[in-house]
Amino acid sequence: MNFKVGDFVLVLDEDLSGVITHLKGNTVAIETEDGFLLDFETHELVIKDKKETIANQIFSNSNIATVVSEKEVPKRKNQPKVKAKERFQPTMEVDLHIHQLVKSYRGMTNHDMLTLQLDTAKHKLEFAIKNRMQKIVFIHGVGEGVLKMELEYLFGRYNNVKYYDANYQKYGLGATEVYIYQNAAN
Repeated sequence: MNFKVGDFVLVLDEDLSGVITHLKGNTVAIETEDGFLLDFETHELVIKDKKETIANQIFSNSNIATVVSEKEVPKRKNQPKVKAKERFQPTMEVDLHIHQLVKSYRGMTNHDMLTLQLDTAKHKLEFAIKNRMQKIVFIHGVGEGVLKMELEYLFGRYNNVKYYDANYQKYGLGATEVYIYQNAAN
């Protein structure tokens, strides 16, 4: 390459550029934009038009927007993070308090209320088994424990369920959690 004093050059394999101040054989002295004088071999330099920017030289044959879009990494869709504790929370809660089941329980006997609560529990449990839900919580309250004992008797008739007291911090003593085994034969 033919170099002459005053040419603007870029240094290969370095982030340096400058103006040639003098030539001596294969050695070229350049003054960088910061004012430093450095010597390089002619094979380490390339002549550069100072007006042309590096970006124009690199992307001269393509649109910059196209190049940028190719380099951008597509963003992953943010999925809501579920804490480990919440991942194992039951999918369904059934409140068996009588005021949650009927508008008015005036005129109902204790037997009628208990029968309605047990029928509701049986219906919801069958629904959960049919829809392959793994866990269900029955909120029965503390009371005298009659409903809880009847629920335990109901759950005991199913060979594919396991039942135990639900999370005490969330429900207190008035709830039973039922785990449904999906692969057990009915």
